Amino acid sequence: MEIINYLKRTQSQTLAYFDLDPSVHHLTHQEGKWNIRQILCHLADAESLLYDRIRRVISEPRQVIWAFDQDLWAKHLDYQTFPLIISKQIFNSVREGIIYLAEKHYESSGGKEFIHSETGLRTLKDEFNKVAWHCENHLKQIEQALKK
Repeated sequence: MEIINYLKRTQSQTLAYFDLDPSVHHLTHQEGKWNIRQILCHLADAESLLYDRIRRVISEPRQVIWAFDQDLWAKHLDYQTFPLIISKQIFNSVREGIIYLAEKHYESSGGKEFIHSETGLRTLKDEFNKVAWHCENHLKQIEQALKK
């Protein structure tokens, strides 16, 4: 399945960025935006939330799932000092779980629906696709920051 390759590719790219020299963690792709360190912490947290959504939709479809305020998470969980090794481990283990569930449910249960509190009606397949797209989007931001 194409989604599995997409998830594995963005997983390996992301894990490599966790191993960057700390001297570049402060770089941003645009003034006023999150730095590399903050993006990596965000990816770990976002993956864990998306993993939870996926598991909920598989187990209890048609429920309302609430959005989260990523900026409040970054502030109150202090992404500037949160240990990257912990975020890396969270990201990797959760991504492995997402890949496993995608292999089992992407095609067979992809039409299961839920309501997102901000974006409305979505499907399980939409959420798997979001995982890969979201990660890739932030990887591009890291790449831009490293080119500066």
